[in-house]
Amino acid sequence: MIRLTNLGGREFVLNADYIETIESKPDTLIKLFNEKKYIVKESVDEVIQRVVEYKRKISVPVPKLPRKEGE
Repeated sequence: MIRLTNLGGREFVLNADYIETIESKPDTLIKLFNEKKYIVKESVDEVIQRVVEYKRKISVPVPKLPRKEGE
C-alpha cells in the first residue's frame, strides 16, 4: 500500500499491486486493473518511487535449500 494525495489535498492509501498505468496529463493519472482511475498531486516519478519502496518492504528473501550430495 502506498500513501498518495488527491487534488483536494486529502491523503489516501492505494494498493500498489493493482496499478496498471501511471500517466502525466499534466496531473498524474493512475489507472488500476479494474478500470478505476485516480488523479493525484504526486508526480509520476514520486508514485513509481513509492511503489518501489513498497515492493522492497514486502519482498521476502527466499531461503537457500540445502544441496544434496553430488549437486
